[in-house]
Amino acid sequence: MKIAIVPGSFDPITKGHVDIIERTGKLFDKVIAVVLVNPTKKPTFTTEERVDMIKKCTAHLENVEAESFEGLIADYAREKDAHTLVKGLRAVTDFEYEFQMAIANKKLNPGLETIFLTATPEEKGRRLDQFLAEQLEELTRSAAQRLAEEEHVLLNGKPLKKNYKITGGETLEVHL
Repeated sequence: MKIAIVPGSFDPITKGHVDIIERTGKLFDKVIAVVLVNPTKKPTFTTEERVDMIKKCTAHLENVEAESFEGLIADYAREKDAHTLVKGLRAVTDFEYEFQMAIANKKLNPGLETIFLTATPEEKGRRLDQFLAEQLEELTRSAAQRLAEEEHVLLNGKPLKKNYKITGGETLEVHL
C-alpha cells in the first residue's frame, strides 16, 4: 500500500489544503493529513480542533485520515511506513523553504521522498503578487512605448510623440 503524508499546521484548514489532500488521494492508496504540533507557536485552534476540521472537510474521501504528531515528520513517516510527503506550493516563495525541509527530511529518513503539488489556480484565490504586477505593468508599458515609437499608439486620438514617456494609467489606443 502506497501511503502519503500531507503535513501542515492547518490553522485553519483552507480550500487550498483540501485541494492538495484531494489530489494526493488520487495518487496514493492512503493519505494521512497530519497536524504538526509545534510548541513554539501559538495556534488559533487547538490540535484537536484542527484534526476535527480536517476530518470534516475530507469526510468525502475514503482513503484520507487525519492525525496529529509532535516531533520530526521524518520519524512519523517511518512509524507509519509512509515513503512520501506531499507539500503544496502556493508561490515560488514557498519553494525555497520547502526544498530545504525536503533535504533535511531526506537526511533524517533516506527512504522518504517529498513531492510538491502546485496550488490549483481556482482554489488558491490568488491575485498577482506586487512583484509580478509591477513586472507585467513594466512589460506592458515597454511594449506600448515601442508601438508608440512606430506610431501605432494614439493618446486621446492623436499619435504619441516619440519622446512621450508612458507612465501608466493612460488610456491608449493601439492600431496595428
